[in-house]
Order: sequence, then C-alpha cells, then structure tokens
Amino acid sequence: MVARLLLRAWPRGPAVGPGAPCRPLSAGSGPGQYLQRSIVPTMHYQDSLPRLPIPKLEDTIRRYLSAQKPLLDDEQFRKTEQFCKSFENGIGKELHEQLVARDKQNKHTSYISGPWFDMYLTARDSVVLNFNPFMAFNPDPKSEYNDQLTRATNMTVSAIRFLKTLRAGLLEPEVFHLNPAKSDTDTFKRLIRFVPSSLSWYGAYLVNAYPLDMSQYFRLFNSTRLPRPSQDELFTDDKARHLLVLRKGHFYVFDVLDQDGNIVSASEIQAHLKYILSDNSPAPEFPLAYLTSENRDVWAELRQKLVSGGNEEALRKVDSAVFCLCLDDFPIKDLVHLSHNMLHGDGTNRWYDKSFNLIIAKDGTAAVHFEHAWGDGVAVLRFFNEVFKDSTQAPAIAPQSQPASTDSSAAVQKLTFKLNDALKAGISAAKEKFDATMKTLTIDFIQFHRGGKEFLKKQKLSPDSVAQLAFQMAFMRQYGGTVATYESCSTAAFKHGRTETIRPASIFTKRCSEAFVREPSKHSAGELQQMMAECSKYHNQLTKEAAMGQGFDRHLFALRYLAAARGIVLPELFLDPAYGQINHNILSTSTLSSPAVNVGGFAPVVPNGFGIGVGP
Repeated sequence: MVARLLLRAWPRGPAVGPGAPCRPLSAGSGPGQYLQRSIVPTMHYQDSLPRLPIPKLEDTIRRYLSAQKPLLDDEQFRKTEQFCKSFENGIGKELHEQLVARDKQNKHTSYISGPWFDMYLTARDSVVLNFNPFMAFNPDPKSEYNDQLTRATNMTVSAIRFLKTLRAGLLEPEVFHLNPAKSDTDTFKRLIRFVPSSLSWYGAYLVNAYPLDMSQYFRLFNSTRLPRPSQDELFTDDKARHLLVLRKGHFYVFDVLDQDGNIVSASEIQAHLKYILSDNSPAPEFPLAYLTSENRDVWAELRQKLVSGGNEEALRKVDSAVFCLCLDDFPIKDLVHLSHNMLHGDGTNRWYDKSFNLIIAKDGTAAVHFEHAWGDGVAVLRFFNEVFKDSTQAPAIAPQSQPASTDSSAAVQKLTFKLNDALKAGISAAKEKFDATMKTLTIDFIQFHRGGKEFLKKQKLSPDSVAQLAFQMAFMRQYGGTVATYESCSTAAFKHGRTETIRPASIFTKRCSEAFVREPSKHSAGELQQMMAECSKYHNQLTKEAAMGQGFDRHLFALRYLAAARGIVLPELFLDPAYGQINHNILSTSTLSSPAVNVGGFAPVVPNGFGIGVGP
C-alpha cells in the first residue's frame, strides 16, 4: 500500500491582487515581449559563484552516525560505528582523496553535478510518481480571468515572455537577500553591474546578498528527457519556435514565436487554442502519452520502434517544443482531485518527459508538472512565480478579447503517429501498469486555520522544525517508532549545486515525540517546551549545514559513485543494512512557500512511504 499525504497551511487571502504594481514591460504597442528589463544581466554572477565544498570525511561520518542514532538499537549502532571507523581509516580515506583531486581538476562545476545527473538518468523506474512533482497555481484573483481559454492564453504568453527575458539576459538574477533594504535596491544594482562577472559574487556578498546558481534555467524550454537503453539523455533545441498542446490525448503544434523571435500576437495564440478546444475528435484508441509513464528501458525500446516506423519527425516536434500545454476537459472538484490530476492525471494527456507540462483544467485551475532530472525546484518556482505574477498583473488578453480572425486550420498542425501491432500492445501494457500503480496511491490533506508561522516565531521556534516534529510524532503515534526521514534543501548558493538532505529524525525529535506520544503526563508544560526548543535549535543547525553543502548524504553518495566507477568491491559501510535503511526514506518531505502556490506535492519515494508537501 503506497500512502501519500499532502499538508498545506493556508494564507488568509490572495497575496497578489489586481491592484499590485506590475513590472515594467517593453515599450511598443500591445503586450510586451519581456517580463522585465533587469539592469544586472541574468548570468552576471554565474562565473564568480563559490564552489560547492566537499565536507571533511570525519565530519560526514560524525553527521551520518548522528542521523543513524535514533533509527538503530544499541547493538546495530555499534556495528554501524565499526563500519564507519574502518571506512574512515581505510578505503573511505582513499576515495575521499580521489574525490577531492577530481574536484580540483573540474573547477567549472561541482563534485555532485555529474553523479546527480547520472543518478536521475540511469534510474529505470517510471518518472511518474517516482520523480516528477507538481505545483498548482492559485486562481487568478480576478475570477472572470479563470476561464480556460483566457487563462491558457495568458499563461502561455507569460511563459514565452519569461523565455524571451531569460534568453535576452534581462531576467533579474536569482539572489537570496538577507538584507533586502541594502542589496535589493536600484543603487546597488547600478553599482554591481559594473563589477566584472568574475568578481560580482563578492560584491553581493559584502551586502549580505547570495546570488544563486542559474545554470539549470536553459533546460526549462525546448527540452525533453529522451529514453535510452540503460541511461536517458537530456535533449534541448532552442531554435524551435512551436508550442506542443495536448487535449484528449491528441497532439497539436503551432508557432508561438515568429521568424524574428517575437511572440506571436496574443489574439492569434487565443484563436489557435480556441480552435484546438473546439476539435470534437474522440480520444485516440491507443493514447501515445502512456509510453512516457513506462519503465525507461521498455519505453526506450518502444521509442526505437516508433522512430523506425516513420514517426521520427512527429517525435522531433514533441521533443523540441517550447513546452507542453495540457488542456483538460473537466473541472477540478477539490484538493484531492487537483493533486491526483496534476501529479499524474489519467496518463493520456501529459508528456511526462517534457521539462514541464503546463496543465489547465476546464475551470482554469492551473499547475506545472515537471521532470526532475534537468533541474530542481528553485528554477521551476522562479518560472512559476513570474508566470503567475505576469499573467495576473499584465494579462495579454481580457475575457472579452476577441480571437484574431486567422486560419487556425492552416497554422495548427495535428500530429499523427503510425502505430503497428507491437506499439499498440506496448501502449495497452503501459496503460494497464499505469492504472494499477495509480490505484496504490492515497492522497489526503490537512488545512491549518489556527496558529501558523508568525505564532511559532514569537515563541522563538522554527516553523519548519515544528512541522517536522509533528511528522515524527504522527508517525510514532500511528506506527510506534522513528524512521528514516528526508527533507530536501537547495544548495543553489554554489556553482552547479543541486540539493542536500536535511535529516529531521534526530535523538531530539525522538525524545520529544516519546514524551508527547507515550508519556505526556510525566512532563510539565515547561519541560515539553524545552524539548521543542532543543528540536528547533538542532533542526536549524542541520538546515544551515545542508544549505552550506555540509550534510553527509551527497558526500557519501559521491564516494559510493566513485567506488562503483572504479569497479572496486563496494565498501562495507554501503553494504551495512543500516545504510540501506536510512536511504529507504519512509517519510519524504519538502517545503514550498510562495503566494502563487495553492498546493504542491510529490509521491512517496518508497512503496511503504509518505510524500509530505508543506505549504506556506
């Protein structure tokens, strides 16, 4: 039984409204071609970003043992300690030295970047549920703009504006501001743009601003993960100018950029989408999209059959499209329905391999579903926020706007695929597997109307630590113990950083959970508060260490990867059942905070696990 839990705390009202100031758009008639015109070039900081540090081996071992402590009994822990000691003094030391030497030879990237891409691309499991997450947009604050055609047009135009702004180097660089009053100002920006790229990071650092890695952004558009035997590849064709639209399992393409690279007029895009929405063809008997939900080796073989069967050009159009817009023919009933639909849908109307699918339901409910190998949440959330802001504050069309009187039947191409018996059988098998897998997934959500972040901050408690403690207590109450828990943390403050793991299950959360769940009457309110404060302090320390590249998970992963690459016998540390257990993350958690996000989530990462998404 796969379980899944969606958690979300709700803001009081829409944080972005029609009255909010909008960003300057480009001059000229009609809607702008750009979202913004940053005076600091988009990639200004990229060259001078600091490199992701490799932790000291003794620190990694110490942190690893601390994370193992609440999960193991005394005898198991002693064994694991022994494995760690012999690893640290033997083969581990050798592998660590090799990793450091390799890192010195590859200063253009990070030690985790290559292995992490390989980890995703060599995985043979379906990308659906196992990897691809989703983020759902809040409704447009102006309710009449939530009409499907209006919202699809506006979001498409805003997404293409983002593409153009990014490629022109006019998108504001992604920067984490610790003191926005000093660093997020026009004065600072006017100064920093004259600092050479090789030094610009240091200029930002002086005013407590931390530029983030933006190397993943180019894969947002015109990109697809292609299935290949044993290892997939990422494909990008930034010359392509067309959009891919899926509706009822049918594929349509039309140009959204003209030959000069300008955005096709919004009224034309509206006309083409209206034309697609009026197509009454029944759903295909063998919906091709199911194949992207298959085991990657199975899909690689079937794709080869598709190519040799005369479908190469049609597939090329799918792969190279700017992005995939999915128009669903039904409204969303509630948050559980929304989550099922945006996380996986029915398999017919998504191209799961695309860098992202922009999904818009009949009632205008919208979400982004994205493939994870090419990039992480930081890049997708920035795109997501900009599209929400632009489409609600500077919409390209209004509900009363008339579509252009253009011949959409000539401009829109409906792709057809030649399917032989082997492909039809492959699609049927994929559908069967897909339907069976989705039946194993349970989704639920909890809405918190009382308390919240501000209350916790007043008590000097980290809201994230309290949420994580709540998961530990809930699991203990339900199942009687403490299990491996994963919380994702971005390391985008470093060049080609990806993520690090925060390990929220600690001796502190275990002690606190036992006190609350098993023997609350034994402790005074003051003692319980003290325990929560200890959990919060330790969780903050773990979070800071992870964000600074000082966790243990990625370092051990890289050492194991190196051992496998060298073809040596896997060190005992990695064969220890405790290592397998801590990497079998029964609780997989992630926090997402943005005024544009309604709800977001991902599936469990193990069959007997929970995927827990926490909102603002």
